Amino acid sequence: MPKMKTNRGAAKRFKVKKSGKIKRGAAYRSHILTKKSQKRKRNLRAPKYVDSTNIKAVRELLAI
Repeated sequence: MPKMKTNRGAAKRFKVKKSGKIKRGAAYRSHILTKKSQKRKRNLRAPKYVDSTNIKAVRELLAI
């Protein structure tokens, strides 16, 4: 059977950490930022991790 291909869109959006957690970027951070407070934008910079309910699906996309 051939190797599983990695979904390239997912590969650009997720990083697998040593602990096995999958890091992701926050939503609501690309445009219309003027009405959002500095605190809100700063908190969106903090690392976010994929929820346990979605880990299986993301792992399949990443072929791991």
